[in-house]
Amino acid sequence: MTASDPKADLHFSLQSARDALLWKLEGLSEYDIRRPLTPTGTNLLGLVKHVAGVELGYLGDTFGRPSGELLPWLDDGAGTNADMWATADESREYIVELYRRAWAHSDATIGALALDATGRVPWWPDDRGEVTLHHAVVRVIADTHRHAGHADILRELIDGAVGVNMGNDSMPPGDPAWWEDHRSRLERAAQEADRDA
Repeated sequence: MTASDPKADLHFSLQSARDALLWKLEGLSEYDIRRPLTPTGTNLLGLVKHVAGVELGYLGDTFGRPSGELLPWLDDGAGTNADMWATADESREYIVELYRRAWAHSDATIGALALDATGRVPWWPDDRGEVTLHHAVVRVIADTHRHAGHADILRELIDGAVGVNMGNDSMPPGDPAWWEDHRSRLERAAQEADRDA
């Protein structure tokens, strides 16, 4: 058995979530990456914008390593939920490149500090604001994977594309007819359970 490198393991998990999230934008129109697909307005480009800010905050500012990136949607007067959607003048390229710069900044923090290094989350209460780098990285991984899961569902609703990336859908084999039969079987089971409740 080979020894594991904890930083490399954490980075692999974080990068796989980053890559999955960006893949969900590929091949879609400006409208499709921005349009709200849930009652709370969840949209693909907004998810990317949000996680860019999450990385810059938790893996930058928290450890006294500000990125210098301007994130006006996080300012006090920006409005509620301003980090969860892209305005018409915030291009796909701008948001994606911001996210890639956030990756580089986060990766530099992870590389420079020990996992037990401590920082202070500026937006948390003072009595609970101290965290280790390990804790912050795990938090960012969890948040990014959570939003990648949201993006999975949104992308499937838009054009049926599913999976981790273009070459790995992680789905059992089945043509469209099989999937329709499968969905119908689930619908019947749900209706039956509801009748029996």
